Amino acid sequence: MLHLDMDAFFASVEQLTRPTLADRPVLVGGTGGRGVVAGASYQARVFGARSAMPMGQARRRCPHATVLPPRFPLYSAISQEVMAVLREAAPVLEPVSVDEAFLEPPALVGASAGEVEEFCVALRAAVRARTGLPASVGAGSGKQVAKIASELAKPDGLRVVDPAVERSVLDPLPVRSLWGVGPVAEASLRKVGIETIGALAAMDPREVTGVLGTAMGTELHRLARGIDERPVAPRGAAKQISAETTFEHDLTHMTSVLAEVARMTAAAHRRLLLDGRAARTVTVKARNADFETHTRSETTAFASTDLGVLTAVAQRLAGSAVPEGGVRLVGVSLSGLSESPPPALFEAVPSETGWVAVSPSDPGGAGGEVGVGGGAAAWGPSPANGGTAITVEAGEHPEPGTEFGPRPGGRGAPRDPADPWRAGDDVTHPEFGHGWVQGAGKGRVTVRFETRASGPGRARSFAVTDPDLSVADPVESWLLPAEATATLAADLPVPTHGPTASG
Repeated sequence: MLHLDMDAFFASVEQLTRPTLADRPVLVGGTGGRGVVAGASYQARVFGARSAMPMGQARRRCPHATVLPPRFPLYSAISQEVMAVLREAAPVLEPVSVDEAFLEPPALVGASAGEVEEFCVALRAAVRARTGLPASVGAGSGKQVAKIASELAKPDGLRVVDPAVERSVLDPLPVRSLWGVGPVAEASLRKVGIETIGALAAMDPREVTGVLGTAMGTELHRLARGIDERPVAPRGAAKQISAETTFEHDLTHMTSVLAEVARMTAAAHRRLLLDGRAARTVTVKARNADFETHTRSETTAFASTDLGVLTAVAQRLAGSAVPEGGVRLVGVSLSGLSESPPPALFEAVPSETGWVAVSPSDPGGAGGEVGVGGGAAAWGPSPANGGTAITVEAGEHPEPGTEFGPRPGGRGAPRDPADPWRAGDDVTHPEFGHGWVQGAGKGRVTVRFETRASGPGRARSFAVTDPDLSVADPVESWLLPAEATATLAADLPVPTHGPTASG
């Protein structure tokens, strides 16, 4: 069984597509006071910066690091290419996250350790040829050993753990190396003198269950002994789709909260449509400065894919979910998912101020306004009836777990003079091509024009309002010219070993 893990994925993508940053410390994540590191390059990890660390702490540890906001559309595009390579090597793939997966290639049934290594070398080469990025691969008798092997191989390495030497590899490792052992379980085992996988494997099963409980203790004891019969299987469909954001400053006005609820609903809705499903249940989560979390849910009789309907429910729930004293986090989740959306429960009809959603059975009812101009979507009482519609502009869909989203506008969209460029934004210029913002201030913006294909580029400064600067698609910073792509496709190594190659 194999486990492939892309090395420092987010940071490596930034270094690849922004060649000036190659071999430099890079931190990817929220840049505000409450930001969290989503990815750290190995050059930054040397100084103690790591994923899931508060960005402020990471910057103190590595003050010379370049800090960039995540570019999730780009990471997703590259992830799809990685998974495509893996599917060519094995018909059944089990993605664990955007940058790692398990696979059990039929070509390796009965293969020797040497043949497995040869296969993995070709697999890593294929991933690099397709994406330009390094990957580490581990191989072992089961998922647990393969996962540990890929960790031991990092960065940019390969480790094949032959069953004959499995115990000598596993036994000295700390128990935390086992999948499923977190800080609490580790502390519980340390109290009884167990610090290594070998020591855990040597324990009496009754002792282990006494310390960790029957379910966890039994499973971890089996894994420590190298017994792992879990098959590689496609992951089941998600039971819910959610989006949430943490604010740099607490929100104290309900209007702002409702606007953020609408943005989170739009983010979750986008993923709902990509998943081809509809939702019956809407849940709103709000957290105050004291980390008290309040949630409210509502389930409808029919599942819906209508953004207006879902947003209306979420905003109504927010009225009772929002705690006193300000809001530091807002989240919206959609659940009760079904594969086949039912007929629309509401229809949009024109009004003086936009489109109003009404029930087909109650055409005269007062609906919510759904904006249609400029790709915006909105929901709320119609302004004609004295209410306020909350608008979500196209493109403002933050990804789950981040405290900011992609910048407004799409490819080719001009900047709003009142909204300065942000460091890390992708831009395009008719003369200089694709670039990224290194910094902006005092009416000026500095852009370094470079991509994966161009190599390190030159930085130039412009007025913030320069009409020649416009928003660019981040994926374009990764793409190669058509002729180079064709050459790579022709030269992709095919992971095989002797028996398969000979038929």
